[in-house]
Amino acid sequence: MAGPVRRVRTLVGTRHGLAQLGRNCAVQFGLLAGGAQLFFTLWPDADLPRWPTFLGIACLAVLIATLISLPRDRISRDFTHPDVTVTVEVGDLFDHACHLVVGFTDTFDTDTADESLVSRRSVQGQLLHRLYDGDVAALDAHLAEALADMTPVRTESRTSKRIGKLERYPVGTVAVVKGSGRNIFCTAYGRMNNDLIVSCGTEQLWSSLAQLWDAVRRHGHREKVAMPITGSDLARINNMDHSSLLKLVLLSFVAHSRARGVCGSLTIVVHPQDHYRIDMLELGVFLRSL
Repeated sequence: MAGPVRRVRTLVGTRHGLAQLGRNCAVQFGLLAGGAQLFFTLWPDADLPRWPTFLGIACLAVLIATLISLPRDRISRDFTHPDVTVTVEVGDLFDHACHLVVGFTDTFDTDTADESLVSRRSVQGQLLHRLYDGDVAALDAHLAEALADMTPVRTESRTSKRIGKLERYPVGTVAVVKGSGRNIFCTAYGRMNNDLIVSCGTEQLWSSLAQLWDAVRRHGHREKVAMPITGSDLARINNMDHSSLLKLVLLSFVAHSRARGVCGSLTIVVHPQDHYRIDMLELGVFLRSL
């Protein structure tokens, strides 16, 4: 029942959803009322109470309009220029057996022990526990291998940063962890401050996305890629909501794909708990406008 309830809440809880519902109610009532009027014209002696009949038509129109208007859990568009499919769907990122994008900070911290550095509920925390079975050392080893050719821009002292890793890499750095037939694009789009609070601005995110698409283009072999809504969890970009962040990611991806191909298919996965934050009807219009 969670899916249908979530879809109804999205429909009646958003401006675009209510507008769509109103339009469809008017259309359905017009069609049904026209059919009823034709019926009474052809059979004027029909033994049917007219006002209760039209009241029933109104209720039926609302029901049909609601079913038609319910936002989908998945929207998709096939672009011809570039030749790529872009999909936004509600679900679990780790159900996708393809290349994945996971957000990190500039220190590439991974430990979720007391959740001071990384929350177990975050996508990064799920990466550790679902793909590495909680083995921090194994994930750190793969990250170190991926970062071997990159030079840190700063090394913090232990007195400045009390726990976690000390080496900082430029924001936007992408560590490509390879294995099991797919890549994990670990993109550092936020800064882990020494007080263990993550920060990221819109310009930083936009620049990080550009570097992410470049890494996907070089290492993804035009294969499918799935990612969460970048910036919605880890970086705490306070001046943008989930919907705005999602549109920013879509705009960046399509723009870079048109300049130089990135991948054959991109799926942005919305966590079920965040579905109510996204107006899927409006998003469908936005996706078609790109």
